[in-house]
Order: sequence, then structure tokens, then C-alpha cells
Amino acid sequence: MKEQRNDIRNIAIIAHVDHGKTTLVDELLKQSGVFRAGQVIERRVMDSNDIERERGITILSKNTAVFYKDTKINIIDTPGHADFGGEVERVLKMVNGVILVVDAYEGAMPQTKFVLKKALELSLPVIVCINKTDRPDARPDEVVDEVLELFIDLDADDSQLDCPFIFASAKGGYATTSLDDPKEDMTDLFEAIINYIPAPEGDPDLGVQMLISTIDYNDYVGRIGIGKIDNGKLRINQDVIIANAHDESKQAKVKISKLYVFDGLKRIEVDEAGIGEVVAVTGISDLHIGDTICSTENPVPIPFQKISEPTIAIDFIVNDSPLAGTEGKYVTSRHLRDRLFKMLNTDVSLRVEETDTTEAFKVSGRGELHLSVLIENMRREGYEFSVSKAEVLYKYDERGKKLEPIERAYIDVPDEFQGSVIEKLSQRKGELQGMTPIGAGYTRLEFLIPSRGLIGYRGEFMTDTKGNGVINTVFEDYMPYKGDIAYRKSGSLIAFESGETITYGLFNAQERGTLFIGPGEKVYAGMIVGENGKSDDIEVNVCKKKQLTNTRASGSDDALRLTPPRILSLEQALDYIDTDELLEVTPQSLRIRKKILDPTLRYRAKKNS
Repeated sequence: MKEQRNDIRNIAIIAHVDHGKTTLVDELLKQSGVFRAGQVIERRVMDSNDIERERGITILSKNTAVFYKDTKINIIDTPGHADFGGEVERVLKMVNGVILVVDAYEGAMPQTKFVLKKALELSLPVIVCINKTDRPDARPDEVVDEVLELFIDLDADDSQLDCPFIFASAKGGYATTSLDDPKEDMTDLFEAIINYIPAPEGDPDLGVQMLISTIDYNDYVGRIGIGKIDNGKLRINQDVIIANAHDESKQAKVKISKLYVFDGLKRIEVDEAGIGEVVAVTGISDLHIGDTICSTENPVPIPFQKISEPTIAIDFIVNDSPLAGTEGKYVTSRHLRDRLFKMLNTDVSLRVEETDTTEAFKVSGRGELHLSVLIENMRREGYEFSVSKAEVLYKYDERGKKLEPIERAYIDVPDEFQGSVIEKLSQRKGELQGMTPIGAGYTRLEFLIPSRGLIGYRGEFMTDTKGNGVINTVFEDYMPYKGDIAYRKSGSLIAFESGETITYGLFNAQERGTLFIGPGEKVYAGMIVGENGKSDDIEVNVCKKKQLTNTRASGSDDALRLTPPRILSLEQALDYIDTDELLEVTPQSLRIRKKILDPTLRYRAKKNS
């Protein structure tokens, strides 16, 4: 017999990137009394990893819980970037409703549509929170209309359309049901959660059923499975069966060693938990997302939506440059393999495949950002390796026709730059779908463009729009191959010999193009030290010293003036490299190099290709 657990609500906070989800969770934690009075709290407390803090983005979904009156509200903060969409898809199975956060100025954005579509497909009730209403350029009334139009476009039913709208400023610490109400605290949002989000249901007398929606990992207890108990009770030392709806052969008997519930930012150990509770379990080594923990008497797995496939791949290769092993702690193929396969414990959207050589692994993900975050994490942990240019993953239809992943790109750009943006994207096989003025001299362009057309474009886009453009993409579908794209029009300046860079050599080289390095840096033959203004690759001697002579003209020893080098970030370097180049990644350096370092062999390979 199904029962409702009225003392619990389970919600996910979903939104487009940078619309204020994590700041909203901070405020709910603060106002529910999780922090003591006067406690100093970091902003965006849920973004616990360094890269999340630096970039101001959420990468992994996080669980927390707050108490309002007598009700426990389990909250899941989800990522907003399309590259981490796999995180959003799976956690929605854990909740009974969502809060859709929308920026009061930007309105409904591509990722707003993506996450809302996933919630509506699962028939989840939605509370719409129009955030940042205190912005001077806020347009909350228009944004409400945009969101309602989006609901209609996504075929929402009448009950979903009749959702509550809350007007908030997470930064200001208030949420109200009307723009005219006094702006005091988050009470209206708490009340909306209690009154509109249904309480979880389940049968406490049935055998236990719990779908694993998130996997955490730590070196002390191993894999930690997180999910919501749908039926029955879960106790420590209980014997259970692990089953999977997509893999009938999976039936393993295991024991629950520890059981935790969430309270604020802490996990609290408990002896047992019942229906509707979001819990974490440890003690099961072979536990994966999509597995169900079932009772031994009736092992029935819960169906689980398959996660979207990766669209882009990069080769991770053991570093074999002349400087290999001088800066990294973990440099061997075994280190690389173990670290990449360990990543599969927690990242459901990632694929790692062995290649025909033990020195390289093919890693596939949802986008450039997804893979660049993995690369950045690994270099911070002390790994040293090389990566190839990102390539898209093609498919073939039943007639053998080549299909490629297509993205829908939304670009907000000042009117004066829209011409150059349209021209560049058209060269990259983008098709303009629409143009909408969005006020203050900006236009929103909508393109359908191959994923490979966006590889290496973001840096160029920022230059073309003088840093004022915003580009957002979301995966659309696989469509017929659109034809070849010319990526880079410029060639490379390649170091002619190994050694240390000298000002004199750099001064002569800078006439040929833009340098990536300054004086006193180690280089090796075949390493790329700059970008040539023309399309050819040129070898330059940046280690060349000035020959001393007996006679000097006056002024010949004046200081040589070097143009400051263009220092590439990880993303810019990944964007820049060509198909015959690699990016050498170490904890201290990023170096671009040719795959074939020897100039004679390189010339032969080019001639034969």
C-alpha cells in the first residue's frame, strides 16, 4: 500500500549557466539555520572543487538538505553547462519536482530549454524562480511570458502550465510571489516548495528499491552510491541485490556497510532510512549509475533513462617529448590509464577506450569544456601527458551515409559585430536560423552548426566581439555531414633546435608572426613557439645568440625590444592545435608541438599524406 512521506520534499534546482542556482542554494541554507549566527560563509558554498570556484560554474551535481518548519527539503544543485548535461539528466530521477531558475534579464536560454524539457518528460512539477530581479536592466514581466511560451513549445500539460512564479534575488536574500510584495526573506519560496512539490510516495512494506542516480568516490570508503529510496526500508548490514534494468545479467548479492542521510552540508550516519529519503550508501565496490539496490526476495530493477552519448573525442597520450618527466609526478601509461578509468567511477558522460597502442587512450565526452576540465584536474594532480586535437564522433545511417553531431548555437552579440560573426560561422558550415533584437544594441543569432565547426571558435569569437559576445550551445541531433571545414588559416613557427630561448633569437623570430614564449624558456626541436602570419609552417632559431665582433657601431648594443608573447590558456591551446600537432600538458607548463618532431620525417609524412 503506497504512502506519502509528508515530512520530506525532494527538489532539484535547474537552470542555464550563471543564472544563480548555486547562490540560491546558499541563501536557502543560510535562512534555514544550517549556519550559526555570525558564521563566516564562503559564497557559492556548494561549488566545492577548485575549478568550480575559479570559473564560477558548477560541474558536479551536489546534494544538501535544509529544514523548513517540520519538513526536510533535500536539494540537488545541478550544473548549467550543456557539457555536464549528463549530471542533470540522471539526478531528476531522484526528485519529485524542480525549481527552474531564470535570469530576469537574459530570460529563457538554450540550457533553460534543455533542462526544462528533461523535467517535463518526467512529468515533474516546476516552480519558476525569476532570479536577479534587482538588476537595473531586469525585465521580469517579459521573462515570465518567455518562460510560458517555452512551456507551450515543449507541450507542457495544463497542470504544469499552472505553475507558481517566484520573483527573487538570491544575492539580496529574498523571494516573493509578487514584484510589489515587501522584499524580506525566502519564506515565499519555502512555502511554494512545501505546497506545490508533492511529497515522495512509496510502499514501506515492500522489499527495498533504490535507484543509484549519483556516484561519489573517496579513497577511504571507495564508491558512494546516492539515490532516493522508492520502496521499503534500508538498514546497515542488510543483504541486498544489485540489479540493472539495461543489463539483465547483473545480479550481485552485497551488504550495506554504512548508510548516510544529508543534513545541511554534512552527511550523517544512520542505522536505517525509509521511503522518500535521499541517502548515500557505502560498501559496494561494483556500483554504477543506473543500478538498483533491491531486496533479496524480490530483485526488480527500476527503469532508467539512458544518458546521452558523447559527441567529441581527444586522444590522451604518454608524453614522449625531450622534456618528458621533468615536471610531472605521474608520467607512465599505467598512471594515465588508472586515472582515466577511475574518472568513469563518477562521470557518467565520459567514455575511455584503449587504442591499438598502450601509450594512448581515446577519451570521449560531451564537449570541449567537459574534456578541458578533466585535463585541468589531472595536471593539478601532478599528471604529465599529451593530448591531440578534439575530433567529433561520426555515425553512419543504414544506407552508409555519414552523420555528424549538430549543435544549436545561440549568440548574443553587439549589433556592430554581427556581420563578422555571421560570416565566420557560415565559413564553418553554420546555417543562420533566426535573428532577434534583444535591446541595448544587442541581437540574438540562432545557428545550426556542426560540432566540429565550433572547435577552436570560442577564442576567435571573443576577439571578434571584443569580449562582449555570449555564445551558448546545446546538442541538437546527428545530421548528414556538411562538408569539409578549413580550421586554421595560419601556420606555425617551429623551434629549429633544443635549448633555452635567447632575446636575440626571439627578436628575429617575432618578425615572422606572434610568439607564444618569452626569453629564458626551455624549447626543443619540433616545438611550436609561435603563430606564422602566413599559412606555411616555418622553422625559426629562437636559441640563436648574437655573434661577438671586434668592431661595433655605436648603438648596436641597445636593448632589443620584444613584443610581449601571447600566453595561451588550456582552452585556447586546445582550440589552437591542428590535426598534426599535440598539446603537451604538465603541472607547470603547456607546450604545443608537432606530432613528428624530426623535420625530415615530418616533411616526408606531409608529402605522402
